[in-house]
Amino acid sequence: MKVVICAGPPTSGKTTVLKQVIKKLMEKDIRVVYLKIDVQFADEDELFKEEFGIPTKKVYSGDLCPDHCNVVVLGDAIEWARGEQADIFFVETAGLCLRCSPYIENSLGMVVLEATCGMNLPRKIGPMLSLADIAVVTKIDLVSQAEKEVFRANINHVADVSVIETDALHGINIGHIVKRIEKMPDIEESLLLRGNPPVGTCTICVGKKEIGAHAHFGVLRTLESDIFYRGE
Repeated sequence: MKVVICAGPPTSGKTTVLKQVIKKLMEKDIRVVYLKIDVQFADEDELFKEEFGIPTKKVYSGDLCPDHCNVVVLGDAIEWARGEQADIFFVETAGLCLRCSPYIENSLGMVVLEATCGMNLPRKIGPMLSLADIAVVTKIDLVSQAEKEVFRANINHVADVSVIETDALHGINIGHIVKRIEKMPDIEESLLLRGNPPVGTCTICVGKKEIGAHAHFGVLRTLESDIFYRGE
C-alpha cells in the first residue's frame, strides 16, 4: 500500500487537489481510501464518500495539536486502510503546527500552497514544506507570471522539492501529481516520523493559563533568552 500525506494551510486547496487526483486514479481501477484530520470541523470525508464511493474516516484533534494527532492516530489508520484493501491511502491533515512535519518515511509528503497567500509564505511554514517531497502551488490563474516565479524561487530557497503549479479547479497539471504517486514505493512495516518533532513539554500543554515564564515549568523561554528547562 502506498501512503500519501497531504498538508498545507487552511483554504490552500488541499481537498480540491486530492479530489482531482483521486478521480484520475480511480479511472485506472486503483482502490483509494481517505482519512481527514482537522481541528473541529470537516466534511470532506462525507463529500469523498458520496462522490467516489470510497472508504473514508475523519478525526478531530480538538485540544490536541493536529500534527501530533496525525502522528498518534496514523498507526491505527494505516491498519484500517490495509483492512480496506487500499492500493493508496490518502491522509489530509490540517497541518496547523508550523514546527511539525506530518509526513512519515516512505510516504509521499505533499504540501499544498496557494499562490495568492503572499510571496513569503514558503519561508513561514517550516517542516511542512522543507520535509515534503512535492509542493503543489494552487490558484496560479490568479497571480501574474512574475509573482509565480518569485513564489517558486522562495519555495526552492527553503526546500529541495518538486514544484507543481496547478489550477486545481480545472484539473490543470494534476497528471504530474498522479505520475509521482504511481512511482512511489509501498510503505514499510516499521513506520517512522520524517524529521524531529519540536520540543513542547510544558505546563501550557496541559492547560495552565497564566501568562509569563515565571508561572510555568518544563521547556520555556523568555523574550530575551533561548529555551531552558525549569522544574519537573
